[in-house]
Amino acid sequence: MEPPARPYTDVAREAAGGLRMSHRVTTILDGFTFTEAPRWHDGRLWFSDFYTRRVMSVRADGTDRRVEAVVERQPSGIGWLPDGRLLVVSMHDRRILRREADGSLVAHADLSQHATGHLNDMSVDAEGRAYVGNFGFDLMNGAPLETAALHRADPDGTVTEVASGLWFPNAIALTSGGVVLVNETFGNRITAFDLTEDGQLTNQRVWAQFGPVPTDRAVAGALKQLDVAPDGSCLDADGGLWVADAIGGRVIRVIEGGQITDEIRPGANAYACALGGETGRTLFICTAPDFDEHARRAAREGTIVAAAVRTPAA
Repeated sequence: MEPPARPYTDVAREAAGGLRMSHRVTTILDGFTFTEAPRWHDGRLWFSDFYTRRVMSVRADGTDRRVEAVVERQPSGIGWLPDGRLLVVSMHDRRILRREADGSLVAHADLSQHATGHLNDMSVDAEGRAYVGNFGFDLMNGAPLETAALHRADPDGTVTEVASGLWFPNAIALTSGGVVLVNETFGNRITAFDLTEDGQLTNQRVWAQFGPVPTDRAVAGALKQLDVAPDGSCLDADGGLWVADAIGGRVIRVIEGGQITDEIRPGANAYACALGGETGRTLFICTAPDFDEHARRAAREGTIVAAAVRTPAA
């Protein structure tokens, strides 16, 4: 059973008054390397564990663990085609894989000639078109920041660039009103586009700006210039976007214009989140001590925690 949630409060006002919002946070899974891309689907929580190369699913309480796929070149974003087949990002070879009815993984789309860094998160629309971002530079080996493009992979595998000049395009949220929200992790912002019937992204605009775009192109320096590093995210039914702040040790609820209405601190760094559970009011949060590949490969400190919120999933 999901614990009762308390109403939203303005976090900035509480902080100014010396208060901090409190949520009861419960660990439902631990012992992983780096959990990412959580999704609530068919009554189960699905997620990727980077360095064990597994896509897994569990019940809301963390029981009945299943390995849904093994992706040798590292899984990340996941989604489903209209016919129910699983799509999963294969990060290092920059491909999207598709799980067939017999459980086999086959190539769905090849972005190796398009993406300029490891593939990252992904969302799939009602037509089966997958929108996927990439790092844009070699993050783990300390290369300087570069912008990246967003690509669309159609059901037949055709790849099209749909946006460019994004600072580490990360989570991609598709609203019921035909708006696409893209988290720019190193851009201090969330960018919006209108989604056309034929899958194009138009009318690019800032949906939430947390601070200036960093001027330092070194990763360490850029991180110091960020106010919020929007990583994974999920939409609720009132149009709020829950965002994992990769530098703040928190998950925040943001509305259009950039106002933060709510904050949850899970006790570790937060990198992704998803709404689900029986009523859609459980916020599942992926946590780890840091995002350093070498440290995470060598440890089993990745967790998924859960907290109750007021508004259900969109």
